[in-house]
Formats: sequence, C-alpha cells, structure tokens
Amino acid sequence: MIKLEAADLAARIKAEVKAEIERGVRASLAAVRVGDDPASAVYVRNKIRACEEVGIRSEHHALPESTTTEQLLELITSLNTRDDVDGILTQLPLPAHIDETAIIEAMNPLKDVDGFHPVNAGKLAMGRPVFVPCTPAGIIELLDDRGVEIRGANACVVGRSQIVGRPMAQLLLQRDATVTICHSRTRDLPAVTRTADLLVVAIGRTGFIGRDHIKPGATVIDVGMNKVSDVDEVRRLFGDEAEKRLDVVAKRGSTLVGDVNPAEATEVAGMLTPVPGGVGLLTVAMLMKNTLKAAKLRRA
Repeated sequence: MIKLEAADLAARIKAEVKAEIERGVRASLAAVRVGDDPASAVYVRNKIRACEEVGIRSEHHALPESTTTEQLLELITSLNTRDDVDGILTQLPLPAHIDETAIIEAMNPLKDVDGFHPVNAGKLAMGRPVFVPCTPAGIIELLDDRGVEIRGANACVVGRSQIVGRPMAQLLLQRDATVTICHSRTRDLPAVTRTADLLVVAIGRTGFIGRDHIKPGATVIDVGMNKVSDVDEVRRLFGDEAEKRLDVVAKRGSTLVGDVNPAEATEVAGMLTPVPGGVGLLTVAMLMKNTLKAAKLRRA
C-alpha cells in the first residue's frame, strides 16, 4: 500500500505562488472568523501563516461570538469594496445564529477564494470554473501529481457537502470519471463503495470506512479530520502504528484520524492519503493559489 503524502506537493504549490509574488504580483487575503471555536482558530492561524510564507498580505478579523448577521454583512460589504483586498474567506462553520447562506451570497464572487458563492458553484457545475473549493481542487492536483488515472475510472464520493462532496464529484465528472455520490441515506453503502477504483470520503465520522467498503487496490482519499484520545480506539484504528499514536496522545491529549479506518484500509487499498499529512496540507496551499488568481483576475 502506497501512502499518498502531500507535504512535498503542497510545498511546491506554495513555492510557485511565492515566485509569482516575488516577480511583482501583489495579493492580499482577508480572513474572517466569528466566535471562539478552537478548531476554527487553528485553521485560520494556519492560513495566515501560509500567507506569510508566500508573501501574500493578510489581515485577520476575529469577531466575538455575539456578532450578528447584520454586523458580519457590514464587514463583508466593506471588504468587497476595498481595492487592497483581493480575497475574502469566512471561516466556517459560523455560529448558529448567523445566516451562513446570506454571508456567502453577500461576498463578491471575484473575491470568493473558497469557491462557495453560488456564482462560482454554478460555473463549476457548467464546466467553466473560476474559483474551485480548495479541498477538492487540491485532491485533483494530488491525483495528477501521483499519476492516478481519473479518465474512465469508477469514482465514488462519500459525502455531499457544498464544501467537498458536490464540487469533488463535479471535478471528477469533468475529468471523465464515472461518478457516484453516496450519503447518509445510501442503501448498502459498502456494496456501492466497493465498486470504486477511486474512493473519496468526506463525512466527518471517525474511522467509519473500513476494509468492507474498499475495492482491493483502490485509491482512497481521506478528507476527514477527527480527534481520538481513547486508548482502545487508537489501537483499533492504527494497528501496528498504534504505539506511535499513543505517544502523541500522551503528549497532546489526542491524535488525528480521518473518516477511514487506516489499519483496515492499509490491508486493502492500493493508495491511501494519511491523516495528518494528506489532504489538509493541500487545502491551505490551494487557498494561496486561489488568492493569487483573484489578484491577477482583478488586475487583468
């Protein structure tokens, strides 16, 4: 089984962005976060750090949990009109009392570097993408980089979110794969996923996909990011690597695992993205690439 590690590819993508910035392209990103969710804080911090690495100017708008939809809309409108802001990202999920749809739709589509605005989603569906959501875009880059054949492959996407599942299916379809989308109401999920040469899993369920879901030799892309701290659960999920992961738990209180059971998947899959070290790194790298693209489109 081959590990589809992404650190090298992510570094190369960021290096390409940095080279263009150093040649004189000016780019800037405004990151907006509402509330005190620890995971969101980490994600935004990683994105700001990546901006520093490649030379993109960034600003971080950290708003209190009490922020209203109207107040957030006012900020988005302000960022839309500023000529010194090329890209805007609003870290999701937003607090429950904020109208997430209204916030996404208020964004200027040409500054929507996450690719969530209906205009960008519609253009992707029509095969004329401008900004593609960063995680699916990164997965395509990884598959291409590692020579995984997409054309003609039976591809299965487990999960139908607007952030990963649906755009992922669109990209695979546009690359001539035969695509099936599975979700919580799919009947006999293992029977469907076992037909896939290429299996992409994004459901937010710890180690849910096991050996019975995977076709022997399939390429498995694990988008999940879940924390595990229970010793027995760590042993069940990681098998021979459990001791290393238990050391991480001892130091940090938990370790990360995706939506795929790595111990079982390793027995069956031909290729598998690790967690961490896989898709997450590409998500940030593609955000840098999208921000650079936004800057160039606005100045074209």
